[in-house]
Amino acid sequence: MTALREEYVATPLGRIRLQVGGTGPVMVFWPSLLMTGDLWSGQARHFAPTHRVVLVDPPGHGGSERLVAPFTFRDCADTIAAILDALDAPDADIVGNSWGGMIGATFAASYPERVRHAILMNATASPAGRRQRLEFGALLALAKLRGGVRPPLTSRVLAAFLGPTTFANRPEVVASVRRSVESVDISSGAHAVRSVVPRRPDQRALLARVSAPTLVVAGREDATFPVAETRAMAEAIPGAELVVLEGVAHLAAMEDPAQVNALIADFIS
Repeated sequence: MTALREEYVATPLGRIRLQVGGTGPVMVFWPSLLMTGDLWSGQARHFAPTHRVVLVDPPGHGGSERLVAPFTFRDCADTIAAILDALDAPDADIVGNSWGGMIGATFAASYPERVRHAILMNATASPAGRRQRLEFGALLALAKLRGGVRPPLTSRVLAAFLGPTTFANRPEVVASVRRSVESVDISSGAHAVRSVVPRRPDQRALLARVSAPTLVVAGREDATFPVAETRAMAEAIPGAELVVLEGVAHLAAMEDPAQVNALIADFIS
């Protein structure tokens, strides 16, 4: 496997930790809330022999600088632009999951000349509904009270991220996700949760400006963004292709990396 090296980049949302490796066309991977760039380890192994892979610890997560305030989706898009500038990369394939999928879409609409392909996984273009705002508000309040994501809250977060197939057949994925969510600095991550869930904008009109070839991916078992919601995102993007993956939920790239790698490779080729 191509070794990944740490790099740190100054951005509008603070100092961002990257894992970078390989040579060739740049691929930028941005994960879900409560996850780090390690979500994409299976993709890094697959694509580093032919691409320059860039795994992002998103603002306030992992090795990136702590957040002290909420942000806008345009702030996140500008952060991707700063990452590409620091890497001297004029453009990239943008791959995002959930929060990363939403920001990948924002970046593709805001910086069309810098996107070769957009792969938007387990994401939405719609604002949070009342039920989701209430659920995440309650989860966040409990996490802050307990000093982080701790049992029994952990099981509720895992249920939002993973589906029955993974719980039954992929114990190593369940354990990895558990470690990731329980390691989050909740005082920092809370700003990201608020920005991505209750303050999430309606992006459907903005996404009409996306011109890059775009693949929208849904997990059949995703309880956070059901297929119908992800389909609405695809319908908002001119010419976007929608693929529904069986046997995975909200973290498809980690749950079934082989299936996701084949899908991405076919699309960008």
